Amino acid sequence: MSTLPATMRAHAFRSNGGPEVFESIELPVPGLDDRSVLIEVAFAGVNFAEVQHRRGEFGEPDGPGGYDVPGLEASGRVVAVGDGVTEVRVGEDVAAYLPSFGGYAQYAVTSADFVRPVGGLSLEVAAGVPCVYPTAYGLVSDVGRLRAGDSVLIHSASGGVGGAAARIARAAGARHVFGTVGSPAKQPAGYDALFAREAFADQVLEATDGRGVDLVLDPIGGPVRAASLRALAPFGRVVVFGDQGRHDDWSEDVFALWKNSRAVAGFNIGDVARRAPATIGGHLERALAALASGELAYEAPSVVPIAEVAEVHRGFEAGERSGKTVLRVG
Repeated sequence: MSTLPATMRAHAFRSNGGPEVFESIELPVPGLDDRSVLIEVAFAGVNFAEVQHRRGEFGEPDGPGGYDVPGLEASGRVVAVGDGVTEVRVGEDVAAYLPSFGGYAQYAVTSADFVRPVGGLSLEVAAGVPCVYPTAYGLVSDVGRLRAGDSVLIHSASGGVGGAAARIARAAGARHVFGTVGSPAKQPAGYDALFAREAFADQVLEATDGRGVDLVLDPIGGPVRAASLRALAPFGRVVVFGDQGRHDDWSEDVFALWKNSRAVAGFNIGDVARRAPATIGGHLERALAALASGELAYEAPSVVPIAEVAEVHRGFEAGERSGKTVLRVG
């Protein structure tokens, strides 16, 4: 640690609000504990949760100097490790999930549970894996229990998690992979059909000869969540993993779920990271290997200088960005 600088450059905010609250500031380099890893960040992935963080949906800033540094995923080089770390070594190129945020900075720290070597992946691609792919595996496999021959409908199909979930479902033997988009201009690859989000339920039923889909993945909420139940096959399940639409809390009558043989479940990567951290590390390792080997295909992310982070966030909020975006930090 003695060869490291005492401070680092970070893009952070000390008040919640629009993208204009971002500041480029100097902050102390994070310290280590027995199980943590310090990474010199090369690239930081951008996720909608970071927009929510900035807007204040996770509370007011309470980090060093009153600033919060967003960023749930990063790639870069290990520069220091705690005494109890065996998963990675100093000097290795790694990808890391950052449950306490911090990726929009020159250095980031996280538990070794959430850090894995990138293998054959470039750092640009690896930066978009640590939050997105463990979430997608959790949705499709852990909670969704997708089986070969099942059909799946993915809302926000053009997003990072949506694209990852589509690839994972296809590799797992899904019969049909459908998606919904908020704009007809968005036409992500990898889907058997794409539907407008405002009127998808009848189209899904028509595409499946009235049967419906076995699994719906929903980060939107509100009317989309309610309509998803109508698109389910017998024993179908809706897995909830966000509320991007910022709707009022949604509820469903348990009696109706029982009578129609439907299920609603949830997945939150932050909760799993707290209570079953090995699950996240395992999914990250699995994803990096599958992407490097070609078992899972991927599209190269959009790479944007971190100085343009405010514009990137504006694009996310306006629904103008699709695919994966990563910030060039190093």
